[in-house]
Formats: sequence, structure tokens, C-alpha cells
Amino acid sequence: MAIKILIKRSVPENKAKDMIPLVRQLRILATNQPGYISGETLKSFDVPDTFLVISTWQSSDDWGKWLLSKERQKIQDNIDSLLGGNTEYEMFHYGFTE
Repeated sequence: MAIKILIKRSVPENKAKDMIPLVRQLRILATNQPGYISGETLKSFDVPDTFLVISTWQSSDDWGKWLLSKERQKIQDNIDSLLGGNTEYEMFHYGFTE
């Protein structure tokens, strides 16, 4: 079952220039991962330093492999270091279940 991953980051304006290449690296690498379907990056209208990445994966296993990969973790560590905090992740699936 396809899943959506929501990745939320607070990026101060003075750090955005350094953040852009890191996010681009992640996107390029993610698009080559098994199970990756799509992704988009949104900027909050109300809170301009808040960014939301929504990615779609074929399964939670595909996402999990990418999440734990050394190449992703290396870039993510750079992002967290630059921003001075941790990135928030949430996983969603389609529909209701009982």
C-alpha cells in the first residue's frame, strides 16, 4: 500500500541558502530509490520559515530502507547540524481502517 511521508523543517531565512543544495541532494538520491513515487516541497504561507516535504512511497519498507540508508543519514546529519535541531517525520497511509 502506498504511503505518504511528511517531513517538516524550520529553516531560518539566513540558513536557506545553505539548505537548498542539501535538500536537492536528498531529492536526487531519493528519486533513484526503489519504491519512490513522488515528492514535493511546500513553504508555509503563514509561517515563512516552515517547510513541508511530502513524499510518496510504494511501501513503508521502501521508505524505511531509504530513511536508514547511510547516504541519506549523512546529508540529514548536515541538515540537522545546519538548522540546530531535528527534522520531524510522519508516515500516513490512505483511507480508514478498523
